Amino acid sequence: MNQMGKRVLWVSAYAVAMAYLEAAVVVYLRALLRIDLTHVSLGHYFNIEVGREAATIVMLVAVGWVAGRKLQDRLAYGAFAFGLWDIWYYVWLAVLVGWPETLFDWDILFLIPLRWWGPVLSPVLVALWLCIVSAFAIVRTERGERVKFTSARLIALAFGGLLALYVFMADAIGALVRGNVGWDGRPSAFNWPLFLLAIALMAVPSLQATWPWRRNVTASEVSAQATGSK
Repeated sequence: MNQMGKRVLWVSAYAVAMAYLEAAVVVYLRALLRIDLTHVSLGHYFNIEVGREAATIVMLVAVGWVAGRKLQDRLAYGAFAFGLWDIWYYVWLAVLVGWPETLFDWDILFLIPLRWWGPVLSPVLVALWLCIVSAFAIVRTERGERVKFTSARLIALAFGGLLALYVFMADAIGALVRGNVGWDGRPSAFNWPLFLLAIALMAVPSLQATWPWRRNVTASEVSAQATGSK
């Protein structure tokens, strides 16, 4: 096994194990606080839970930083760990408590900066996108090729990301605008058309930039081709 394979293997092991730990903590929280996922009230545990979520992100960024050697592959390893962790989090919950029963069961996804709500399928789709794109990016960077995003691709990617965040937090944003800061109820519907548009806006430019079977042409190769054509 080459060095890239070993790094991917250990990052994967970390993400899957961390997902089990996260799932176990959530099982305990649901049992202790009697959370039924129609209303999620954490009471005075709210700030502790926000801190735990922030710590989770730091841990995933840290493992990516340790696994990579340059900024691009460090970001790629971190994104790969995040995506794998999110998928396995739901796998472990299904193993431990038999939930979710379907991918369309609702879940509260995150608390920073506001509450995120959505069917389980929605974060899984984002996680799959992260895993695929980051794996492609890792392959390219290991070959010594840079992952280049044009301005248009970056704009599309950023807009897609913001759109996805809006869909997840739309109900919380609406409650905040109405002055109902403590709102903890589940939204009545999920905006699938807008979310799928967000996924497309993120997926297309990132796949174009990271596709590993398209090799970057160096300046020396361009010069050589131009010389040979004369």
